[in-house]
Amino acid sequence: MSLGHYHINKNWSLFLDRDGVINHRIVDNYVKTLTEFKFIQGVLSAIAGLNKVFGRVFIVTNQQGIGKGLMTETDLKVVHGFMIKEITKVGGAIDQIYFCPELAESNHPDRKPQIGMAIRAKQDFPEIDFAKSIMVGDSTSDMEFGINAGMINVLVAAEKSVEQKITKMAEVCVESLADFSQLLKN
Repeated sequence: MSLGHYHINKNWSLFLDRDGVINHRIVDNYVKTLTEFKFIQGVLSAIAGLNKVFGRVFIVTNQQGIGKGLMTETDLKVVHGFMIKEITKVGGAIDQIYFCPELAESNHPDRKPQIGMAIRAKQDFPEIDFAKSIMVGDSTSDMEFGINAGMINVLVAAEKSVEQKITKMAEVCVESLADFSQLLKN
């Protein structure tokens, strides 16, 4: 699998999931504090490299820990502030972070796999063309979000035992965001 037949350049936008793509996911829990937020190895330099390829880079993340009362939007802003500061330190940039605090059962239009966060991004950055956008995620809802918005999907599958169903939703499967960045250099 490759992206070689696409001419990816600064006219393209990149949408990144957060947990499991940028930072380590906490199984059956949520990253609620700075002490729980741990970057995945190679992510910081990968984002800086991806900024050289894509015109816009966004984070789209479901954060139902807020809806469950396990954390506040202020807690999330502290984590995101730290994340952005660390990304900026190495020459990377995130144009905007979109998050949905709603519970899964709410079926809220902003909650992935619904495309509300993509629509908000397009309202904020009208030059976005979803046909020239890539969604990088590690879950079924991420891949469905990309499909629903008409994007190209890249699946981060750190474990080799990922369900066949989810891999079929992706154009490319990589082990990490760093691997995806490297793939685009080749």
